[in-house]
Amino acid sequence: MKAAVIAFTRRGAELGEAVARHLDATLHVPPRLAPETGAAACGSLEAWTAEAWQSRDALIFIGACGIAVRAIAPHVQDKFTDPAVVVMDEGGHFVIPLLSGHVGGANALAAALAEVTGGQAVISTATDVNGRFAVDVWAREQGLAITDRQLAKAVSAAILEDEPVGFASDFDHACPPGLRPGRAELGVWVTCRSGGGPFPRTLRLVPRRLVLGIGCRRGIAQAAITRAVDAALEMAGLDPQAAAVVATISLKAEEPGLLEFCREQGFPLQVYSAEELAAVPGAFTASSFVRSVTGVDNVCERAAAARGGTLLLDKQALEDVTVAIALADPAQWPDPHVFENVREKQE
Repeated sequence: MKAAVIAFTRRGAELGEAVARHLDATLHVPPRLAPETGAAACGSLEAWTAEAWQSRDALIFIGACGIAVRAIAPHVQDKFTDPAVVVMDEGGHFVIPLLSGHVGGANALAAALAEVTGGQAVISTATDVNGRFAVDVWAREQGLAITDRQLAKAVSAAILEDEPVGFASDFDHACPPGLRPGRAELGVWVTCRSGGGPFPRTLRLVPRRLVLGIGCRRGIAQAAITRAVDAALEMAGLDPQAAAVVATISLKAEEPGLLEFCREQGFPLQVYSAEELAAVPGAFTASSFVRSVTGVDNVCERAAAARGGTLLLDKQALEDVTVAIALADPAQWPDPHVFENVREKQE
């Protein structure tokens, strides 16, 4: 977690130094305190907050709650995108998660800082106060994307009202406490698939487990790659949020359109040599033309499967782009037939 820490008094700066050291962060103080504390000078609280809001996962204010509230007010959007905001009194007696307690991790951060200071974390979120399952916390811990914010709120409300909430997973997840396997009107489904689900009202939680194997002609535009990938994911019935990495041949390591696509989508790019791709076991769609250009008979399928993944979508060609999709870490799937319907869509 990348954190920013600010204090406003000498005593607060002493505590701030310990907090910043614990979080491997930089402490900022008003200019008048910088020389004697050795902390970085903060000329403008408004500018400091705006910069930290964009570049940090957590903001820690050591001072009055009112100062923090007024500073962050222009930037607050929602709990799914806002950074964690924690306020501490200068004595370290109380540590208050002010914003993004669950998704942003402010509650956990407050508890950790309270251990450092010997103080008390002041937690006010209902699921925590009542010791109930929090779907947003569990999703964050498991690395799952929440696909429907309103349904996530409905799940939390149902749990607090002791209403049944179902659970299903395509992965090797045990049913969390507070949910139940089997039939229910409202339920949580861990899946890479798009569309409906096993419950009348299904909250899909999506792990990033898909490898996008991509081949393309030289000079291809980023927009063409985006269209081809979107079409492939739709054809396979897979959620775009499940995509984790792009894989291709080393010949394309500096392809501008592909690099721009990865930057825009936030995907790392994994490249393999022709020899490495040729050594990937399996039956792949061979092309003599591709072999003549790249030195291997197939790029997209072999690249997608190179991590040991199972192909879910064979080679699809659109606008001089080829795309194949594989599931990384197939050992996570207890049922090898879970994606049979995906592959049937290709036939």
